[in-house]
Amino acid sequence: MRMLHTMLRVEDLDASLHFYTELMGMKLLRRSDNKEYEYTLAFVGYGDESHATVLELTYNWGENTYDKGNAYGHIAIEVEDIYGFCGELENQGAEVYRKPGPVKGGQTIIAFVRDPDGYAIELIQAK
Repeated sequence: MRMLHTMLRVEDLDASLHFYTELMGMKLLRRSDNKEYEYTLAFVGYGDESHATVLELTYNWGENTYDKGNAYGHIAIEVEDIYGFCGELENQGAEVYRKPGPVKGGQTIIAFVRDPDGYAIELIQAK
């Protein structure tokens, strides 16, 4: 068994695709429109779905405003240069709401950024 994908409902598919592909460096792997049920799926990731876990961005054509609830935590992504990457994200207008620094009680360097829908993404400095 292996994990295949995580699905996020998004309010603005174009903004989300821009964030995940242009700012976060993922690739758009596939996209499909379902006209009968009025939704679009876009799969993004750092590698082919045959060997990498990816994100499924779901855009519902009618209602597309969501309550994220209080159970959702975050997506975690490893980065090579967390300080430089966060600076570049901020230069592109992304909200880095927890600047890079050591995790409380530890030495791992982390930061947090929000995507256009407000989902939290933890960035972790590669060791």
